[in-house]
Amino acid sequence: MSAAQFASVEDRVARLLDTRQDVVIMQGEALLPLEGAIRGTAGPGTTALNVITGPYGRTFGDWLRDCGASVIDLSVPFHTAVTAEQVREAFAEHPEIDFVSLVHAEAATGNTNPVAEIGEVVREHGALFYLDAVASVAAEPVLPDAWGVDLCVIGAQKAMGGPAGVSAVSVSERAWARMAANPRAPRRSYLSLLDWKERWIDAGRKALPHAPAQLEMLALEACVERIEEAGPETVMARHRSAAAATRAGALALGGGLEPYVHDARDAAPVATTLRAPSGVVAAELVARALESDPMLPLAAGGGALAKEMIRVNHYGPEARRGAVQGSLAALGVALAEQGLAVDPDAARRAAEAAWQ
Repeated sequence: MSAAQFASVEDRVARLLDTRQDVVIMQGEALLPLEGAIRGTAGPGTTALNVITGPYGRTFGDWLRDCGASVIDLSVPFHTAVTAEQVREAFAEHPEIDFVSLVHAEAATGNTNPVAEIGEVVREHGALFYLDAVASVAAEPVLPDAWGVDLCVIGAQKAMGGPAGVSAVSVSERAWARMAANPRAPRRSYLSLLDWKERWIDAGRKALPHAPAQLEMLALEACVERIEEAGPETVMARHRSAAAATRAGALALGGGLEPYVHDARDAAPVATTLRAPSGVVAAELVARALESDPMLPLAAGGGALAKEMIRVNHYGPEARRGAVQGSLAALGVALAEQGLAVDPDAARRAAEAAWQ
């Protein structure tokens, strides 16, 4: 891939995010820019508000502490979302906060956070705003400029339906300045965003700093092109429909299955999490459901959540009626084998009615 083609893909990603910020496509899975952005902007003088609504928030807190930052964790139950008022209260208690880290949508727990409202609060206090939008991009709006996000990391492997081997981050002028002033910011390192700025952006994007991941970049270009052709709103609407259909179908199915995220407005369109019935181990139920079709987008929750959480990962190519209906039908069979009363026909009708 030529430098010109590489720059063209970056420009298309920028248009997808409706941002005028610099966009850097990094040659690795999204953990690369997620960690690089934190290590580039945080240090011993940083006071960070780290919002935890799932497992990634915990990881960000670990990185921030490792950088020497003073970290204030704002944790909420995984069945809900954080609110702008909770963030405002954290600033009132700790006015020294100058960095906020947040996950937009947690595919692992099925919740999504109101970034636009939170962004207003962060702007009021002048803090740098770091956002993990890896799961949410293409499933719901991701608008770094409109929301005041200084570092917005995305990946293509979920709702975009693309490769996992490349990722991107939009970087504001404020974030670049913070990195330039940070003596601990990675340099001459795979984690370094400053290296990309100096060797790629400031040099006019004429010569790539190193050989690109050819196949992954071509796959990223192809998936962005598919989204452009279909229209971002069409792609997002498909994800919203899949989430609504899964939630409605699960409630109608019965057997003690219920949404893990209590309020539908807090539920992410990228994946729906369900709570297994009392006395049923979620991982075992999912394993039985997958026996009928191993390709269904079903998974148990990670770690301790494997006992109670079921995930229907209706993102990317799985944001379709067949994937949702197949997942509900397979779960119905697995629940019935546990001796639980289910109504597969009601689930099918409810899911179809909810699809918009």
